[in-house]
Amino acid sequence: MPSTKSPAKNSGTSAEKYDGFTAEERAAMKDHARDQKKTAARRGSSRAEKEAAAEQDVLAKIAEMPEADRVLAERIHEIVRAAAPDLAPKLWYGMPAYARDGKVVCHFQSAEKFKSRYATLGFSDQAALDEGAMWPTAYALKELTAADEKVISALVKKAGA
Repeated sequence: MPSTKSPAKNSGTSAEKYDGFTAEERAAMKDHARDQKKTAARRGSSRAEKEAAAEQDVLAKIAEMPEADRVLAERIHEIVRAAAPDLAPKLWYGMPAYARDGKVVCHFQSAEKFKSRYATLGFSDQAALDEGAMWPTAYALKELTAADEKVISALVKKAGA
């Protein structure tokens, strides 16, 4: 006879019932679906047209951000474009991202996106930033100093190689 208990209670990991994704997670998935539709609509366009349109999408997304996030995202965009010009800007789950061969290498997540107290610069496994047995894959950003920008530039260069 099947149990009437919720899966969470049966697992012993949580007394709370799983209610699914958060509103922020659902919004990110909707953004991703919208991004995919835009990409599909550009089939048949030249590579240069696709890249220009994708960059415009990223810049438009950055322009929509609250001022604090926008300032950071604009500067990250400039750093990435200068440090790794071969990385292609694209939207990834509604966030500015930069890809090599269609695979996201790094992305900027605004603080507002998931109601966090800081923005994040994240790197995927495609970035190959491996250093020993443990290394950071995301960095909290509240502001950018000249020293921070040098570090980010070096990380992006390594990731984009």
